[in-house]
Amino acid sequence: MKYQLYREQQLECTIENAWNFFAAAKNIFKITPEEMHFKLLSSLENDIIYEGMTIDYSVAPLFGIPLRWTTEIQEVVHQKSFTDIQKRGPYKIWHHRHDFIANENGVLMIDTVDYELPMGKLGDWMHHLIVKDKITALFDYRQKEIHSILHP
Repeated sequence: MKYQLYREQQLECTIENAWNFFAAAKNIFKITPEEMHFKLLSSLENDIIYEGMTIDYSVAPLFGIPLRWTTEIQEVVHQKSFTDIQKRGPYKIWHHRHDFIANENGVLMIDTVDYELPMGKLGDWMHHLIVKDKITALFDYRQKEIHSILHP
């Protein structure tokens, strides 16, 4: 079964500041909880995202078990949007679109994550039992961290 997480966050900053933060691949570490043991495995010669960029990580989202995760950046529209997809990792599908909409209050940031777990009904059961709450907690944490980083 496919699932979707949708989040909006109003950022009180310029589109340039929002874009520069999110377009720097290394900043994912600033908005990921330490308990996920997120580690960069790729050597990032150019830290600014671009279409086709792949990034390898190690992450331990459940029970401290490390997993490899490879992300590919797709559909980059400067200061407007970008999408990352999982090429390798714990999900059957992971498609994360980031939208940035300048407005009178700064920037409305929208995260839309479409995802599916492997293993059919067992994956669905794990989603309802554990995964949904983990993803929700991750994005709750990110919203707090983004607020503290990008608000004056």
